Amino acid sequence: MSIDLFDGAVKAENLFFAWEQFRKGKGDKRDVQEFEYDLERNIFALSRDLTNMTYVHGPYYEFIIRDPKVRNVCKATVRDRIVHHAIFDVLTRAFEPTFISHSFSCRIGKGTHKGVEALERMLREESRNNTRTCYVLKCDVRKFFDTIDHETLLGILGERIKDQRFMWLVRQILSSYQAGHSDLFHPRGVPIGNLTSQIFANIYMGKLDMFMKQVLRVRHYARYTDDFVIVSADRSYLEELIPRIRAFLKEHLALDLHPKKVIIRKYSQGVDFLGYVTLPHAKLVRKRTKNRMLRKLREKMRDLERGLISEESVSRSFQSYLGILSHANAHKLSEHLKNQYLFWRNSY
Repeated sequence: MSIDLFDGAVKAENLFFAWEQFRKGKGDKRDVQEFEYDLERNIFALSRDLTNMTYVHGPYYEFIIRDPKVRNVCKATVRDRIVHHAIFDVLTRAFEPTFISHSFSCRIGKGTHKGVEALERMLREESRNNTRTCYVLKCDVRKFFDTIDHETLLGILGERIKDQRFMWLVRQILSSYQAGHSDLFHPRGVPIGNLTSQIFANIYMGKLDMFMKQVLRVRHYARYTDDFVIVSADRSYLEELIPRIRAFLKEHLALDLHPKKVIIRKYSQGVDFLGYVTLPHAKLVRKRTKNRMLRKLREKMRDLERGLISEESVSRSFQSYLGILSHANAHKLSEHLKNQYLFWRNSY
């Protein structure tokens, strides 16, 4: 399929739209305010550089987060992040029709809650409403974002995109970053923090989705980024799938399954997926998720006391956490969180 994308992506009006999408929730950031101070000149200059193919991606600001897993996050300049949004919008329109319904990461109408709901439906069906034993194979990819192979990704993109100028722009984004797993002939890795990395991940792992559905004919399968589950009443069937999945990932995507995160569990033991533990008669919040919410709320309160963030920012986080808990059997935890929040409000 041939799709011409470059001209639309780099036009000033589309960059202004990308700016509006990018700016949401970031209006109090200094770098965003500085770019906005001379917005029209900055956008038109960016459009000229892109149109003339003289655009060069800038450096990243790197920092570590512990959530609780330690991650190296890369933050691009405002100018580059506007380009990321423009590319994301174009690639989403081009590739959304190719994604399976049970791919839940970074898609409109999907997300973690929809992914967990899909898992619940699959479990109910496969267990015949909890009247027979069923199992879940849960896997994720070892160092996924750091090991995405640039040339493999470009090859997948090139199957659908024939506009070479747009492919040049994608190469600018990819070549702006290489992880430690790269070598001279095989640049690898996309930065956690780039919006483009999310759509690249969906496109890349879309190949696994097609293998699952069209070759292996797996009926009950769901994926969120590199984290995926398969549900079956036949444990041996799930065991037989593992080497075939591992071989496909290695041969076609240069990826490996995480050796410690390939797990088969009975439904009755609880299935840990996307922050929730799903059981036959309950859905619980993962202990790690609960601890992270309480820790982050305390951190937000301290930041507010220091004048680093606004009260509205704390309130948004608090409401977000209540929303997460509303999808689980977590009444006591919700009340505890409310009490913590009210105690702080009264003492602030």
